[in-house]
Amino acid sequence: MTNDSTTFDPAVFLAHTGLGRTVVELKPKGTFFCQGDPADSVYYLQKGRAKVTVVSQKGKEATITILSAGDFIGEESLVSADGLRMATTTAVNSCTALKISRNKMLQVMHDEPAFADIFLRFLLTRSMRTQADLVDQLFNSSEKRLARILLLMAEFGKSGEPETFIPHITQETLAEMIGTTRSRVSFFMNRFRKLGFISYNGRIQVHKSLLNVVLLDQLPEHNAEKPEILSIP
Repeated sequence: MTNDSTTFDPAVFLAHTGLGRTVVELKPKGTFFCQGDPADSVYYLQKGRAKVTVVSQKGKEATITILSAGDFIGEESLVSADGLRMATTTAVNSCTALKISRNKMLQVMHDEPAFADIFLRFLLTRSMRTQADLVDQLFNSSEKRLARILLLMAEFGKSGEPETFIPHITQETLAEMIGTTRSRVSFFMNRFRKLGFISYNGRIQVHKSLLNVVLLDQLPEHNAEKPEILSIP
């Protein structure tokens, strides 16, 4: 616990290095950790985007989620001192993160209620997102699932101005996230562009009108039997 002369500031703690804390910088496609590695630390993503993937015993890879600045990475390390990573996390674009040792993370959570509150809110938000992802997979069409993923990546719904340009992401990754094929994603992206829901000029820009697909289910009827391939890498 901090003494009376020192006020603990979670924002300062997460912004700077210190005992049990180091800053790591990763280039695009750089790896935070791999599935099966020892789970000995938690990362706080200060800048950039990262993706979480898992590989099955048969070697099939799937992307679980995309993380953004302000998210924690690898929180499963707090469960057990000798645990292993359940997934692989890699940088989508240039990332800066604060690496916090497991012991330091447990100590500050115990000693500083303000920090524990922040971390608890993160865990609850992550849990709600996971449940929403499951509902999305069970009940929504692949086209609507793609619209939701694009909106989440553009950070619509967060406080402040959303970042409507999403980071570079392949159609294969989008297909993995929504459970469909690359050709279907290409067809849906082309359709979204023609309807004015997105723009593409080197980077994908998501427009607020795409919210109508998710919230109001406003999408014209179409024949999707012969998808047109859109050349977005």
